[in-house]
Amino acid sequence: MNIRRTLLLFSAIVAGMFLPAWGQIVTTDRVGYIADSIREELDNRPYFSLYKDTYFVGGTVLGGEPTIHNSDVKFQISFQQRLTKSVLPWNTYLYLFYTQKAMWNVLEQSLPFHDLNFNPGIGLSRYIIMRDHLVGKLTMMIEHESNGRDGTASRSWNKISWAGEAYISPFLMAHAKFWIPIVDGKYNKDILKYMGISQAGFQAKSLDDKWVLDMTLVKRKGWNLNFNTIVQLGYRINHNSNQFIMLQYYNGYGESMLDYNQYHSRIRFGLLIRPSFFSDF
Repeated sequence: MNIRRTLLLFSAIVAGMFLPAWGQIVTTDRVGYIADSIREELDNRPYFSLYKDTYFVGGTVLGGEPTIHNSDVKFQISFQQRLTKSVLPWNTYLYLFYTQKAMWNVLEQSLPFHDLNFNPGIGLSRYIIMRDHLVGKLTMMIEHESNGRDGTASRSWNKISWAGEAYISPFLMAHAKFWIPIVDGKYNKDILKYMGISQAGFQAKSLDDKWVLDMTLVKRKGWNLNFNTIVQLGYRINHNSNQFIMLQYYNGYGESMLDYNQYHSRIRFGLLIRPSFFSDF
């Protein structure tokens, strides 16, 4: 059994340990209100907040010999700014999104950054309330992603994206996202072959809120079962904080824009900062 299959099996086993029965309605203090109260709470949340996971992790290659060229630090910063309250049609919210990811070769001379990826976006989110419970969120957005370089190292594409989250229980969230790509980068015309047009996964939390497990599968182009796989396991440092010690595994293509068509299998360890409820993906 190869490393990828082993980690996927491990994720499934751990998820089963973490989760309560499927179909449990969300009834935490954050979401167990009548519909108007839920919207009021959403309106009163801070305008500026975390979006996707923010992390700082370092590690090396799996299935090969570690060197200064395949061992690195990877970090991501992600936030969102809510521009409106629920005054738009269908009680939607207008957001600005921003995510920046860096691949940093800290073991090489002068500690150069291998690649920087910029991912701004703007979109509308609608929270789904059923039977006076918050059960999900739908988002439509316009995204741009590039690495800010010129010449043959330039990478760029745009996406019209639809994302959905289902809050199955206070400890389990399933997510899915697909996009219509607009590839404008001259040197990454085949990017769909490696970074695809859809993804899906889940985030699970332990009953004591100490552990968090994420798994995301990004479907590459084609009808065969080819995925980029991201698995994260985090342990909360302090019960009153949003900081975790995290182990991250990446297998596939598209980990960075510059090397989007190069296969990577890497494991990294470091610090994770995430929202108090569930992260976006």
